Parts: sequence; C-alpha cells; structure tokens
Amino acid sequence: MTDRPAAAPTADDEGAREVLYEVGDHVATVTLNRPERRNAITAPMLGRLTAALLRADRDPDVRVVLLTGAGRGFCAGLDLKDATRGSGIGSRGQRIDRPTTRDLPTVVLHQMDTPVIGVLNGAAAGYGFDLALGCDLRLLAASATLIPAFTRIGAVPESGGTWYLPRLVGWARAAEIAYLAEDIPATEAERLGLVNRVVADGELAGEAARWADRIVANAPLAVSATKRLFRHGQTADFEGHSHHVLLQMIHLMGSSDFREGLASALERRDPRFVGA
Repeated sequence: MTDRPAAAPTADDEGAREVLYEVGDHVATVTLNRPERRNAITAPMLGRLTAALLRADRDPDVRVVLLTGAGRGFCAGLDLKDATRGSGIGSRGQRIDRPTTRDLPTVVLHQMDTPVIGVLNGAAAGYGFDLALGCDLRLLAASATLIPAFTRIGAVPESGGTWYLPRLVGWARAAEIAYLAEDIPATEAERLGLVNRVVADGELAGEAARWADRIVANAPLAVSATKRLFRHGQTADFEGHSHHVLLQMIHLMGSSDFREGLASALERRDPRFVGA
C-alpha cells in the first residue's frame, strides 16, 4: 500500500483553530487564536467560543476556566474589516432572521457556574472589552490597554458592558468610560476596579495559573454555588436572596466535600475535594 499525501486543511479546519480548548489539572484554557488580527472576532468564532465555554461548564472535571488570547492581543473586538467588506458581523449584508442573545458567548459567560479568569495578555477592545468584563476575575498585563471605543464608531457596549460597567464602577464612572470612549491604560484600569490586578507581562501566565490553582484547591460545589448566588443577588431583594442562600447551604451540608472540609480543618491538613 502506497502512502497518500495528507489532505490539505479545509476552511473549516482552519476555522476550528480560531478558538483553542485544552484541559489539565481541573483547569480549562480557552484561547482566542487569530493572533494576526489581534484575535478579532468573526461570526463563526462566536459559535466556537460559545461551544468551548459550554463544554467547560458541563465538564465536572473542570473547576476553573482561563480565557485568554494568542499573541500580543486579548481581543480586538468584532472584526471590522469583515464588516466593511460586507461579510462580517454588523455588515449590511448580514441577515438576522430570528434575533436572539441566548447562544451568544457573553450571555453564556454570565450564566456559567464555573468561575472564569480573564487573562488579558493584550488590548481588550470593543467586544473584547465586554468579554473581559464578563469574566469573574481579570488579570491584566502591564502593557495592555482596555479600549471601550463603542461610541467612537457609532455603537454601544452591546455585549454586557451596559450591564457590567455601572455595577463595577458606579453610574458616573461608567458614563465617563462609555461617553468619552478613551483608552484605559493598565494602572488606571486597576484603580477604577475594572481589573483585579495588573501583572508584569512575563509573569501573567504564571500568576493566572496560581490563581487557578487556588480556586481548584477549594470545594468546587461551594465555588459554583457562590457564583450562582452572586448572580442571583444582583436582582433579588435581601430577604428573598437570604432564603436562596439558606437552601443552598442546606444542600452543601449534605455533600461529602462539606464533611471533608470540616475533617481537614480539624485535622489541620489540606482538604481533598472531589466535587460531590
């Protein structure tokens, strides 16, 4: 039998590489992978990013997600070159027969119970800015910049920014960020509370791994429950929310992880949580 030459990669093969997914030690890493375009988002990438986030959230072995970008940028936003050519998101030629937000990555990101760390290795612009705000925690490279440029191009923060910004920084600061649409350097982003920490560029990956390891070491059921309760508390009154917390606590107290947490504390050893 003679060897046949390998088939050339198809367009779909190439597209599949635009969102990378890998899992190790209970950590899923989702990487936007169009470094030549600073990871600008195309329409097919939206579906692939949604699929990757759902895959991580539905995997009981995954306890934390790292969301990052390849190369020098985190995400340059939606691909405006595609839009101006009439083929991309926001172009006149694009037809949306049944508009829905249900399957958009930023909506899935908000609904996930698995905690997500945004590892912002470079500029987060437009859609990338909103995507970053949707992460539970954000680590920002010292050389990186947040670019909320929506009103500069006749748009609004369409993928969560109008919801997150007032909650993160207050109404007046959110208005300043959105109306002025000025770039935000790393130190200012940290001062405003838009990111948890600014990290030297060469230390970003290691710091993200350390944060992920700390989350992984804690009880996964409790971490997920805390995230759900944070989300519920955004729109609930105090008494109703307290009732939800009590029910969740009763459920957790029946878990083996809760018993392990108590035993390890009494025995002064590291706990061994299994997520059950």
